[in-house]
Amino acid sequence: MATQPIGTRVSGARLSWVVGLIALSVLLNYVDRGAIGVAAPLMKEELQLSATGFGLAVSAFFWVYAPACLLVGWLCDRFCVYRIFAAGVAIWALSTALTGFVGGLVSLIILRLFLGLGESIAFPGSTKIFAAEVPAERRGIANAVVAAALAFGPAAGVLAGGAILGEWGWRPVFWIFGAVTLLWLIPWMIASAPMRARGLAAPAAGQVSIGRLIRLPTLWKMSIVHFLSNYGFYFLLAWLPLYLVNTRGYSIGEMTILTTLSFTTQGVVALAGGWLSDTMVARGANEGEVRRWLMVAGQVGLGAAIAGIGVADSYAMLAFWLAVAGFGTGLLSTNLFAVGQIFAGPRAAGSWMGAQNALGNISGIVGPIVTGLIVDYLGGYAYAFASAAGLSLLGALLWWKMIPEIRPLDL
Repeated sequence: MATQPIGTRVSGARLSWVVGLIALSVLLNYVDRGAIGVAAPLMKEELQLSATGFGLAVSAFFWVYAPACLLVGWLCDRFCVYRIFAAGVAIWALSTALTGFVGGLVSLIILRLFLGLGESIAFPGSTKIFAAEVPAERRGIANAVVAAALAFGPAAGVLAGGAILGEWGWRPVFWIFGAVTLLWLIPWMIASAPMRARGLAAPAAGQVSIGRLIRLPTLWKMSIVHFLSNYGFYFLLAWLPLYLVNTRGYSIGEMTILTTLSFTTQGVVALAGGWLSDTMVARGANEGEVRRWLMVAGQVGLGAAIAGIGVADSYAMLAFWLAVAGFGTGLLSTNLFAVGQIFAGPRAAGSWMGAQNALGNISGIVGPIVTGLIVDYLGGYAYAFASAAGLSLLGALLWWKMIPEIRPLDL
């Protein structure tokens, strides 16, 4: 297979097109991933799911997603990442559409497994492309566009899904979302056509093995803070709509507005944070330290917000704390992957992010099940909010004290 030498970048216009389509795929990724949360108020009742059963269905996505990231990251470093990206999107789009036909917990879990397999391409694939193509002074904004898409995806999903849910029920949410994602493949195949033949794989002599990477303490430390960053975000993504409607008594319309506020704030802050970090790096600031302290601020913001949401006693206070949650997650999503790109460099970016994302997303496996058990057996959401807030604040401490100097590692 013909390969592009690492460091040989595409033209600015082509790169912008590719980055834009990657961002759009991440937006659709989170629209489709979060559809189960939007549909939950009606789906849970029709399928007769307990909180624990619903938690299992949410968790099932990560049973495959997390380990598949390891394989997909390895593939991205050795084969054409553009072809792998297209295959992953096709799998997750079809899985989303077919979820609209499920009749019970077993079929729901099976399709969530396939959804996890398809969506595992998103971050190893985008990290591989960005590490090889994007210069350091543009790394912040490239990751920020993806981070904003990560936020606007749930916002768009809640807005569109809430409207579909109220008008036609929960099944059309999945049918429509899956069909829209399939359409993304058309511009992707056009944009990547001249790039697919030469790929972005490193020459065999320059490849870094997974075995070499997993022996690095820094990768394990990054995976731990990735776990803690994800725990709070996934807690809100999966459980917030259900909590607002079934526990707090808000209507689907009110839930839609509150949830959208949080994700919209996240997207705006992600873009602002990307621009700010790039500006500081261009003016001579140490890129690693800039991103470290933005991650600390993000973890503190998210932890405080989760605690605030759990005790908020009015609509206005809920709105305030959801905006704070958006602020925190906006900073986290912009810088988490950028730091991995710095440590790994272009030769090992796919494999590194595959491993980090796999280990970090174990939170998606255990978190929903733990939350479901807490709700069912401890009598409500109070302990669930407390644990999610505490883990987020622990992440701030570890970013400050545990993560070593952020610079390219000698691989």
